[in-house]
Amino acid sequence: MPLAFKPPLEPMLAKANDEIPEGAGWRYEPKWDGFRAIVFRDGDSVELSSRGGRPLARYFPELLTALKQALPPRCILDGEIILPGPKGLDFEALQSRLHPAASRVNKLAVEIPTSFVAFDLLGLGDEDWREKPSAERREGLEKHLPSNTRVFVTPQTRDPRQAKQWFVDFEGAGCDGVIARREELPYRPGERVMVKVKHGRTADCVVGGYREGKTPGTVGSLLLFLYDAEGVFHHVGHTSSFTAKEKKALVEKLKPYVVEGQAPAPEGRTPDAPSRWDPKAEKTWVTLRPELVCEVRYDFLQGARFRHATTFQRWREDRTPKSCNYSQLEPPNPFSLDTLVALAQKKPE
Repeated sequence: MPLAFKPPLEPMLAKANDEIPEGAGWRYEPKWDGFRAIVFRDGDSVELSSRGGRPLARYFPELLTALKQALPPRCILDGEIILPGPKGLDFEALQSRLHPAASRVNKLAVEIPTSFVAFDLLGLGDEDWREKPSAERREGLEKHLPSNTRVFVTPQTRDPRQAKQWFVDFEGAGCDGVIARREELPYRPGERVMVKVKHGRTADCVVGGYREGKTPGTVGSLLLFLYDAEGVFHHVGHTSSFTAKEKKALVEKLKPYVVEGQAPAPEGRTPDAPSRWDPKAEKTWVTLRPELVCEVRYDFLQGARFRHATTFQRWREDRTPKSCNYSQLEPPNPFSLDTLVALAQKKPE
């Protein structure tokens, strides 16, 4: 008898909000930092489908074994592939698992094994659960998926005070916010019907260059730099949150700072470093003298750079470039992933 439906399936999504919603009917979960994946298990066959429908199973052989041991014989789950490290979830190491060589994949599967955190039950046997209320799907998940350190159910609570505490505490384990969902909500593939509240901080960065916009005579994005403890200048990300009018005006603002001729190579990480996701992406950029400082809002620091594009806040004429260093990016207090897993075994409060 076949499963209720076959891959691929676009996962249900969340829209951003500044505050954790409160009131009757809300449930809250940590927002995990990994690869979103839909699991299709049919006996000995286990398929992992990414958010964009890309097959992921070949990259995580150790996870397939763990899923077969933990899951019901025939089921469909929504969740996240994560890679726990000594300092919490390690997204950079997780990215390294997407390697084309099978020998490398098998080596990394032993050295840096992944885990799977489940947060929705979409099918059991040949029954499609997507139209069931979220609360009922959660009950089924807890009933049919016993938690362990490799495959476990995400913690969940009805208490907004607990959710706000999780928002603070779980950041130290590598989670980047809180997800809120309605108890009556059916599963809606591709729709932003949940709520996500992510961490947001500000940093003062040196504008060391820019990339041109798609429209001639405009700036596409500003390239952000910071100094490390040894005074080495590193590219840490970009900001492109400008209107069409602002992108045109930036050309004139930046013109006096453009380095003419052959620009000296920055000392540290540069904006033209290769991308794992898009190695053919255009990497050309215009170098600026490191004299302008701006404040940006960011949500997550991955290693030595911003994980996502930042949001421009304002120019900081009062800051000197040399004062813009990594010391302003204080890491969160560490929080045990084992404690998170223990919380996952508790019933909703």
